[in-house]
Amino acid sequence: MTAQSTVATRRWGAPAIVTLAAMAALAALTADAAARQARPVPITTEATAPREAGEPIMAIVSIGSQQVTFHDADGRILHAPVSTGTTGRETPAGVFAIIEKQKDHHSTLYDDAWMPNMQRITWNGIALHGGPLPGYAASHGCVRMPYDFAEKLFDKTGIGMRVIISPNDAAPVEFSHPALFMPNAEAIAAAPARAEPLAREAAEAAKTADDAKKAAATAAREAASLTASLRKLEWLKPRADAELTFADKALAAAKTDQAKARAEELKQKAAAKAAEAGTQLDKAKADAKSKLDAAAAAKDAAKAAETKRAATAEAASEAKLALEPVSVYISRATQKLYVRRNTHKRSPDGGEVFDATIEVPVTIRNPDKPIGTHVFTAMARNGAGLGAGLRWTAVTIDNGDDAKDALDRITIPQDVLDRIAPTALPRSSIIVSDEPLSRETNDHTEFVAVLNNQPQGGFLMRRPTVGVRVARGNYWGNDGFGFFFQHNWNPQSANTRRRGAQYYQPMQQRWW
Repeated sequence: MTAQSTVATRRWGAPAIVTLAAMAALAALTADAAARQARPVPITTEATAPREAGEPIMAIVSIGSQQVTFHDADGRILHAPVSTGTTGRETPAGVFAIIEKQKDHHSTLYDDAWMPNMQRITWNGIALHGGPLPGYAASHGCVRMPYDFAEKLFDKTGIGMRVIISPNDAAPVEFSHPALFMPNAEAIAAAPARAEPLAREAAEAAKTADDAKKAAATAAREAASLTASLRKLEWLKPRADAELTFADKALAAAKTDQAKARAEELKQKAAAKAAEAGTQLDKAKADAKSKLDAAAAAKDAAKAAETKRAATAEAASEAKLALEPVSVYISRATQKLYVRRNTHKRSPDGGEVFDATIEVPVTIRNPDKPIGTHVFTAMARNGAGLGAGLRWTAVTIDNGDDAKDALDRITIPQDVLDRIAPTALPRSSIIVSDEPLSRETNDHTEFVAVLNNQPQGGFLMRRPTVGVRVARGNYWGNDGFGFFFQHNWNPQSANTRRRGAQYYQPMQQRWW
């Protein structure tokens, strides 16, 4: 090869060598440019606000620019590069919240991979955590953050903090609209004083209901016992009467004085036995009726006590929840409005329990027209004192109407507004979306909604945590909460929807 190169050099001369060198350099530059286009230059800048940061209210992850930004009530506080999911294992775009935190977590899916300072946002395994950042999307669906950044952030965030994952860059903008909650100073001031006595009343009603249930059970057992005795007497009385009838016939048939005497003696015994059986039967009937009446009364009392217990418990819960920020989700897909508030009760299988007792139809003008996905958040009070209104921001992550037009199309039921608006607090939110609630939404989560016009590979391929309750179907059914326990791998239909249409149906099998 060296000899051939030498001959070629002599044959072509210096100009040819220069040309070949230029072509090689150009090819190298082209290949390098292609490589840079496929894998962008790593973003390594981390930023912290030049002020004392408050508690983070939301995080916004931009898949397009591979970065995450955390915001408190006054704006951006933390910023860092990230690495999201690769092609086929994409990080889902949508609206999420932190549902679980583990300082030292190891993956159950990917060879025990270390995921330090893990903050889970879906039960099937999507999370924010520390990890290597090559400068481009490289994860299996999670959002990797710089190790030191994830560690610094871990103790600042809380369960329920909103996490918005946007296909492109997005940021909260100041926003106002008549549909946003306007709190009432008197209602806010009265809420704590109202909650305490209602809690005591609910506890007393629960004890009364429990006592009434026990009394009803005792009365029912006593009535059942007497009923069994009554059946036995009802069987013995006809036998005693039959013996008396037989004795009468024997006495009539007796021919001798001796036979008549024996028959008379038998008749007297049979008559006494029949009379005793009759007396016992009448007494048992009376006692049974009394016990049955008492059991019925005890049952009615237990029902009344239970009704009162449920009513007082609901009132006490509502009063306590009035002290919590409220989240509202309005879905064009289901034409429903959902409300969630954190009860701060720990569940046996981890996480916190969220109240989800409000789910009502909602009116959306032009329901066949896309509305987009918008997150409205009450960042803080707009002034001093309980009478101050709320300062809101809006984040839009999906095409459709702009934020104002989206709210203009929605009519929230007045009774819902009456229940939640007067005591609305900072960190309350309203989410408007074309999407139905994801099956990842359950009683341990804030709302979870996934943009179905964006790739979801890293979301669809995962299985949920064993034993965690997930929503039944693509959204809550009419059977109350509509949850079931997930134990094994099961197919799940994706919430694929036809843009611009009111009709929604599952069109793709989703495997956990």
